[in-house]
Amino acid sequence: MTEKPFSTKNPIVMTIAGSDSGGGAGIAADLKTFAALGVHGTFAITSVTAQNTTGVLETFDLPPAAVASQIEAVCVDMDVKWAKTGMLASSEIVREVAKEIRKHRLSLVLDPVMAAEAGGSLLRTEALSVLIEDLLPYCKVTTPNASEAGTIAGVPVKTPEDAKIAARKIADLGVEAVIVTGGHIDATDLLYEASSDTFTRIPGTFVKGGTHGSGCTYSAAMTAFLARGNNLEAAARESKKFVVQAILKSRPAGRGVNPVNPFGATLEAKERYLVLRNLKEAVLIIEENPVFSKLIPEVGCNIGMAIPGADSFEDVAAVEGKIVRHRGRAVSVGCVDFGASRHVAGIILSSLQYDPEIRAAINVEYSDRNLSVCREAGFSISSFDRAEGSENTSTMDLGAGEVTNKYGGLPKVIYDKGGAGKEPAISLLGTNAVEVAKLAVELAEKLQ
Repeated sequence: MTEKPFSTKNPIVMTIAGSDSGGGAGIAADLKTFAALGVHGTFAITSVTAQNTTGVLETFDLPPAAVASQIEAVCVDMDVKWAKTGMLASSEIVREVAKEIRKHRLSLVLDPVMAAEAGGSLLRTEALSVLIEDLLPYCKVTTPNASEAGTIAGVPVKTPEDAKIAARKIADLGVEAVIVTGGHIDATDLLYEASSDTFTRIPGTFVKGGTHGSGCTYSAAMTAFLARGNNLEAAARESKKFVVQAILKSRPAGRGVNPVNPFGATLEAKERYLVLRNLKEAVLIIEENPVFSKLIPEVGCNIGMAIPGADSFEDVAAVEGKIVRHRGRAVSVGCVDFGASRHVAGIILSSLQYDPEIRAAINVEYSDRNLSVCREAGFSISSFDRAEGSENTSTMDLGAGEVTNKYGGLPKVIYDKGGAGKEPAISLLGTNAVEVAKLAVELAEKLQ
């Protein structure tokens, strides 16, 4: 074994796999997953593929010595303990990789890649037996899908019971643990640990989204979680959650199978943080203004902001308990949080359907005087009448849609004179919470 002169507290992992020129699978998916999960990713390219969302067009295998040289270069310098393999293509590459795994005593997650999700073979027929004999016995865990598990075990895998039989047969070949992923069965992953002869079901549901690169992303996540110290079951559960989010957050990228988005959940978390920060600043602007309280209805008001692409109430943050008038000043009753107000969220979600840039709103007291000041200030104004809408138009939620249909665009101000059991209201719209807070303060000061 080659001595590694340096060590680090931050896990360093490696992917030994092929490239995907479309950026959806292979080392592209692996490195994005490693980065999203906070480990340093290194790589050794085994094959360069001409690939897109419709399939693999051509493959160009690297010489086995070039693959070994990449692994050697990283392992003599960095403290790599966990690695994963993906596309290995040929018998010669498999043998060379197996030699390097043993030489550097790497704990291995083996993803037995045989075909691309979008179509195209990635492992030659004669290489399968070499993978089973030379590499499989040296891996800690392998993550085949149903088709791959069936090919390795020599049995068809179409049901959860078939997966159990295949997992045991694969473990008999020398691997310590087998995870048969459930994407092609019932969405439930099956973990088999040979040392204890135990099965663990990791349930899931099918979700809509792009799946190109999902297998690579799953095995890369397993590698990252294991490198971070998770046990096998915990790593499997966390990896499943991660790949589900990567599928849900996928974006269109071509004419075929859309790639997963490993950074999707991370980017959404960032957007949620930015929304909460913006909303807190907006509330502070309102509370510090000495005259804003004049705009607060008797039942209180609220201000909200959505993340980009919001599609549910849980994607819109607002003040818990509203903003009320207390001793002549505006006071927020609770903290800002997502899902805090269905009313203001409804206005924002409806607005987003017609203009994705309008992500914030505040509702203030309705009065003829308030509307007059809005007009004098030059604010664009429109209204909707529940009596003119359909019988389902019972709340302000649909106001933005009705106004857009009538006037061809969203104004700064939408008002509604109310209806049976519904208070009249004025809603101010904007791109963010600070913008609508300043708009509301400007209105209040003009009234003063």
